[in-house]
Amino acid sequence: MALDKGLVAQALHAVSARAGKPFISVNMGGLPEGVFESELFGHVRGAFTDAKADRAGRFELADGGTLFLDEIGNIPLSQQAKILRTIETGEYERVGSSRTYRASVRLVSATNSDLAAEVAAGKFRQDLLFRLNTIQLHLPPLRERRDDIELLAQHFLKQHVTRYRKAITGLDESAAQALRVYAWPGNVRELDHAVERGVLMAPGKVIRAADLGLNAAAAVPRLEEMSIEEVEAFLIKKTLARCDGNARQAAEELGLSRSAFYRRLEKYGL
Repeated sequence: MALDKGLVAQALHAVSARAGKPFISVNMGGLPEGVFESELFGHVRGAFTDAKADRAGRFELADGGTLFLDEIGNIPLSQQAKILRTIETGEYERVGSSRTYRASVRLVSATNSDLAAEVAAGKFRQDLLFRLNTIQLHLPPLRERRDDIELLAQHFLKQHVTRYRKAITGLDESAAQALRVYAWPGNVRELDHAVERGVLMAPGKVIRAADLGLNAAAAVPRLEEMSIEEVEAFLIKKTLARCDGNARQAAEELGLSRSAFYRRLEKYGL
């Protein structure tokens, strides 16, 4: 559901007083602990082996605008105090430098985890949760908000028609009905991919249900007909659906580290 949360974060930025400033997004679950500080706060030349030039971090890039921290629940406990200090004071230092910088950002964060349970388990700092949780929005899975499906489909249709330069005008009734009744285990990201597939496969100016490939996506494939990568992508997709999109829980069930799990999500476009 990362794409879904990202759309909401972008919409909040677009209607805010900071709309003319940068919107910067970072997947916290995909940051290896070794580069965490460099990615968020930047570094100076020579700070470590591969630091061949000064580099701005995400807080600096988002100065005056919005910083979207996706999968905030996956920040390692050892790094949480560092980000808490910046949230509280707006101050930070680039890795390898003693100079203090300041950044004014609107912070939007998202997670599939139950942070209250993470706090109780000692995996997430309570003071950080208090700082983050000023206003909380619950975003139900796509299957629980059917009225959004057609609006999102039209949004993605415009994007992909422009991208692929196709003369497609819309969806026929069979396609619209297929979108309405499908379970969407992959949430908005799966909807985006289905519409993209429809744009590529439609032989005429209107996308049909068959062009979306949803029946094939919903069917359980035969393992002997799949490649190793297809099997892995299928298992990840099914585990995510079973965990209601909770990436940390899915990674644990599959026996993968968070960074390895997110690398596979990006690899397979899930």
